[in-house]
Amino acid sequence: MKYRRVFSYSLSIFFIWASIAAVWAQETKPIINASLSGTVIDAATKEPIEGATVQLEAVTHSVKTDRKGKFSFVTGQKLPFKIIVTSVGYTTQNLVIETSPAIIELNRAIESLDEVVVVGYTTIAKKNLIGAVDRVSQQAVKDIPTGSFDAQLQGKVAGMQVAASSGIPGDALHVRLRGATSINADNNPLYVIDGVFLNSESLQTINTGGKATSPIADLSPSDIEYVEVLKDAEATALYGSRGANGVILITTKRGKNAQSAKIDINLYAGSAKAAKLWELTSGPEHAELVNEYFRNIGQAEPFRPVADGGRGLPSEQQTYDRLSEAFRTAGVYNADLSVYGGSDNTAYYLSAGYNKQESILKPISFDRANFRFNIDQKINNKLKIGSSNGISRTGRNQGRAGDGPQGGILQAALHTPTYLSPYNDQGVLVGRAGFDNLTLLLENYDVGSTSLRYIGNVYGEYQITPALKFRSTFSVDYNNYNEHEYWNKLLIAGSGVNGLATSAISQATTWINEQTLTYRKKLGSRHTIGALLGNTLQGSYFSLTSAEGRGFATNDFKLINTAATTTGNQDWDQYKLASFFGRVDYAFDDKYLLDLSLRADGSSKFNKGYQWGYFPAIGAAWRLSKESFLQDVAFLDDLKLKTSYGLTGNQNGINSFASRQLWSGVGSSYRGVAGVFPEQLANQQLSWETTSQFNIGLDAALLNNRLTAALNYYYKYTKDGLLTEVLPGTTGFGNFTNNAVEISNKGFELSISSLNLRSDVFSWSTSFNIARNINKIEKLATPQNYGSRDLIQFKEGYPMYSFWLYNQLYVDPQTGNAVYEDVDGDGRITTGDRQILGSIWPDYFGGLSNDFSYKNFDLSTFFTFSIGNKIYNHNRFFGEAGGARDAARVIFKSNLDRWQEPGDITDVPRSDGVNNNNYKDGGGRWLEDGSYLRFRTLSLGYNFTSKSLGKSPFSKLRIYVQATNLFTITKYTGLDPESAANSAANQQGIDLGTPPQPRSFQLGVNLTL
Repeated sequence: MKYRRVFSYSLSIFFIWASIAAVWAQETKPIINASLSGTVIDAATKEPIEGATVQLEAVTHSVKTDRKGKFSFVTGQKLPFKIIVTSVGYTTQNLVIETSPAIIELNRAIESLDEVVVVGYTTIAKKNLIGAVDRVSQQAVKDIPTGSFDAQLQGKVAGMQVAASSGIPGDALHVRLRGATSINADNNPLYVIDGVFLNSESLQTINTGGKATSPIADLSPSDIEYVEVLKDAEATALYGSRGANGVILITTKRGKNAQSAKIDINLYAGSAKAAKLWELTSGPEHAELVNEYFRNIGQAEPFRPVADGGRGLPSEQQTYDRLSEAFRTAGVYNADLSVYGGSDNTAYYLSAGYNKQESILKPISFDRANFRFNIDQKINNKLKIGSSNGISRTGRNQGRAGDGPQGGILQAALHTPTYLSPYNDQGVLVGRAGFDNLTLLLENYDVGSTSLRYIGNVYGEYQITPALKFRSTFSVDYNNYNEHEYWNKLLIAGSGVNGLATSAISQATTWINEQTLTYRKKLGSRHTIGALLGNTLQGSYFSLTSAEGRGFATNDFKLINTAATTTGNQDWDQYKLASFFGRVDYAFDDKYLLDLSLRADGSSKFNKGYQWGYFPAIGAAWRLSKESFLQDVAFLDDLKLKTSYGLTGNQNGINSFASRQLWSGVGSSYRGVAGVFPEQLANQQLSWETTSQFNIGLDAALLNNRLTAALNYYYKYTKDGLLTEVLPGTTGFGNFTNNAVEISNKGFELSISSLNLRSDVFSWSTSFNIARNINKIEKLATPQNYGSRDLIQFKEGYPMYSFWLYNQLYVDPQTGNAVYEDVDGDGRITTGDRQILGSIWPDYFGGLSNDFSYKNFDLSTFFTFSIGNKIYNHNRFFGEAGGARDAARVIFKSNLDRWQEPGDITDVPRSDGVNNNNYKDGGGRWLEDGSYLRFRTLSLGYNFTSKSLGKSPFSKLRIYVQATNLFTITKYTGLDPESAANSAANQQGIDLGTPPQPRSFQLGVNLTL
């Protein structure tokens, strides 16, 4: 209840602020000798620029342009005037004006060294930045049709891997910054939106075959101004334990002071479709392969004339296309409306939006309705208060699209043989081969969830002195997650129990209170010092209430209270974190830069004596371009050498009571009497997982900032890694959490941006990034196996997410049998012959974008790539069984290349039920090269000029078309080299039952009133 009161109180304050009338400052009129009026426009687009400042040189008198770019002022001076014209994002112009009115053209600024970036509770000019920080403008990617904004960042940041493991919108992604540092703890970066620390753990409890929803999908990309990615220890140190895997800072849009009200409208609609589907054998081909299998094992062919007791000849078999029934052309729709502006003392931003995406796999869909209100209010010259508030309602019609046959839509479509009719002899729809009947499944599918989420904060900021500022913030992330599923008697999951229904309501709340005291002062002309002190108090609370019902009178009853048998469950979890942090930085002549920081985190997850972790960092930079020996290098604008070292901790992703001995109660354990039993063994010495990181980099800006580059090398080493270890059965406990692993990551990152051409009518810019990360488990006493059939192994001396397989060497041309490497030399192929044959990690990955503009047209292209990563095509394992599984499974068309007679050269063995090694699960034949080059987006737009808009109410109008995932160049034989059957942190790289990312086309319009 206390969070509801805080929420209601906050909203009341916000709307009271929003109703305050703007009071505009009155200017003192000078003695009139002359006047000047004119228009400020964009030199390339000829569009008016609102909010540009026009100031007379050597005096304080200035005016701002209105929404049509017009300005006028009177002055005691006489023509000609010397004026200075400035505007954010444009190059400053110093002009002499001899006549009035005047037309002034401003050129868009190339990335400036004075640009301010947000890092560690403060802002720093880019030229003085020591840490490894990348900024991404969301404007360029916000219309890519994905469920969550993090998917839109793929390929945009060097060293940041983003893998959309399925084509289902709103599903969780795998996001890794500079590799992975933990086996059981959380490897996800920390997400911070307007200072609010987000809970990025999925609240999903229902089984969808290993998939999980993404809490990040609750955020609307259209509200985001830019995203900053903090990667090294120097940049993330002040976030302590929460920044161990990098930090993603999200800044939402806000109004500007002295800006007239504007209305932005963004609309787009389109369609999405699978670029390709699996190639399956036809009914006759399937039957022929089954017959061949039975001939090879000396048994009668099942597909022979019906009169002889068979199923009919192979040529008589029908082909049933279930894939076309399961997949569709999906609709994509989006509408956003925002109102923003401000007076001298108030700035506001108000938005609402709706996004709906159908999955290409029926009947899955995703929709999000969102509302945002941001406000900043100057109370006086020293005091400023404000708030950021986001409310969203996210709905999902979820799909079982991973592992497991029951209720699996894709499994029912893909893994059921094509010759099998969906009807039995009586013409009734029935399931076959252990899978649901696809038609019945689609007609009766009922799995969904709804998330109601509030993310917001209130802040107060007081400028004690010009150099000293105090800020206090209270923020809340509240998520109410309601999920349900119902399986009636016609479906496998409900048939054996006369209907099965489950329902669960989860609530997750994270509140944070922060105070910071910031000092920054320039001493003389060459020295600048800064200091920061702060503290954070955080509490996180989670609760779950669920119920299950079995046995319903008819399929028309779905409510759990109508079931014959009902059960319930309740769970809760909470932890607290207290933090203190400080930072000191010094700059000499903007040439030599140094900063030191320290954060102390105390977590309730650990026992007394181990609760506190201390995380220091140090960084230094040398701007060589300021040295005299480089002053005469005309083409060099900036050259900076930087280095840093620091420690970060991790305690996310483990149980909040992992260090304690736990007891559990069970109801009605014996004759209706509740009981108590020991559930978890204590580990009194459990402590922080700690990662040290060294970074050295070089930043350069050349040719008047037309070419910029950043090169970084890093080395990360994780000690006391948190690991769930298996205990002997004699202890009475299954496992416990311990500090028992060490992991290293090292690599490099290179980013290059260039303005290749720029004229009055044409411009062309390019951005490119490439990275390499080498991951290695340095210490792990016992190998850990994960994934379906233990295909993933974590082993000392090898990378995380390594594939543990049987190495198929070849298919014997004389016998047609698969030949595997006999590792232990015992003449048999057993588990002792399994070995690590590769990992999910690519050798290189990155992205390339090109942006063009010609007159009123703009064109953007964007490619992503990954080189050297492996993926296990488990779909092929099930689809390349020849006829060995008879009617039980689908057969892929690749089986037509199988060995048939002596002398055949192929990697597909003969259909054989005697030599089981021919279809050995875990065979290396299904491990494939997952390298790819993907044409991620192509966008073409037309911008109408203000002149062509005439007297319309629009000040800006852009119409565009966009294509996503136009093509992918890859050797991978599956549908998508990014696919993963499971969203679990320690299970990646296995493709099973997963729909691909779709190819989409959309038409959109951007309007400004």
